[in-house]
Amino acid sequence: MPAWLTDPRVVAAVVVAVALVAAVLVYRRVKRRNQFASPLERATFSTLHTVSLAAPALREGLSEGSAQFAVPYLRTLLDTEALSMTGSDCVPLAWDGEAEHHSLDVRQYAEKVMRTGRQQVASRKDIECGSQDCPVRGIVVVPLEVDGNVAGTLAAVSADTPGPVLLRASAEVARYVSSQLELADLDESRARLNRAEVRALRAQISPHFIYNALNTVASFIRTDPERARELLMEFADFTRYSFRQAGEYTTLADELKNIDRYLALEHARFGNRLTVKVQVAPEVLSVVLPFLALQPLVENAVRHGLSGKPGGGTVTLTAEDSGAECTIIVEDDGVGMDPQALKEENRDAHLSGAHVGLGNVDDRMRSAFGPDYGLIVETERGAGTKIILRVPKFRAGVRV
Repeated sequence: MPAWLTDPRVVAAVVVAVALVAAVLVYRRVKRRNQFASPLERATFSTLHTVSLAAPALREGLSEGSAQFAVPYLRTLLDTEALSMTGSDCVPLAWDGEAEHHSLDVRQYAEKVMRTGRQQVASRKDIECGSQDCPVRGIVVVPLEVDGNVAGTLAAVSADTPGPVLLRASAEVARYVSSQLELADLDESRARLNRAEVRALRAQISPHFIYNALNTVASFIRTDPERARELLMEFADFTRYSFRQAGEYTTLADELKNIDRYLALEHARFGNRLTVKVQVAPEVLSVVLPFLALQPLVENAVRHGLSGKPGGGTVTLTAEDSGAECTIIVEDDGVGMDPQALKEENRDAHLSGAHVGLGNVDDRMRSAFGPDYGLIVETERGAGTKIILRVPKFRAGVRV
């Protein structure tokens, strides 16, 4: 069997695709006949709707809150006396329905599932509770798997003796839940990676910039104390924003404010050697992009584009409205770079700091918006550097 057929993410994608195709076909048939849907068609729509209601909570990961929200919808799919979901400790996170006095039985069989990784089935004689009024005739407990590991269980408490239909249905619902938990785990992994990327970028930017900024402030303390005070406030605001802990995204407006602080400090350092031109369309100020996506590009333009050029030069920053996207361009008329050398250096840019954060920003743009949204770098020795970012005005999951 091909390896991709066993990947839960691929299976989940196929299941969703098939369900959507089925829904579209049913919709077209109903529309064509211009009459009420058949019972099968109504059941299809009902199932898709129920699945969609459970999905958002499951995409947050396996927890008491997500289980309590999703379990009632999942029970509707299985139509059982009760449904329970447990975590890796086998303690029920949620219970929907009657016969909760069988929670200890659920825990017992959940422990077997956690040990073996296999579905467990209990008949009436295995879980006899002594109550004449108890409707429970069996329990089916199936594993919930994330990245190949059993993360919890789903337990169907049935008023009928468990048969092939319930066993298969429970397994399929558990597969769906597992696919959503897998996606939640991927989302969290991506978020952790982005946080690590930002920490790496901060560590990469801070040493040389802080040293230069403080030296610049110190140079004004005696000659122009008021200017020194203003620059120190700019430095404080810049570091407060750059080292903030809230969120992996920011707005273009906030990023531009921080760039203004950075450029104020660099302008004090370079004087007339540094010219800055900024042109931003007001309608794109609310666009959301990865935190610290622009400042490293501007710093790269100043540090590598102009500091090595006699007489200095100009840094131009533009942000344009391009329909469904915002196009941002950071350009300098400095010394430029060898394109082939830049490509090789970017492989290690996170560690070496050879060109401040270009690889870092490129990775985070692709992670946030997709592989088509990496940096476009146009450069040549002696011809300056132009860096282009395309930022979608909307992308699901990307928000401040």
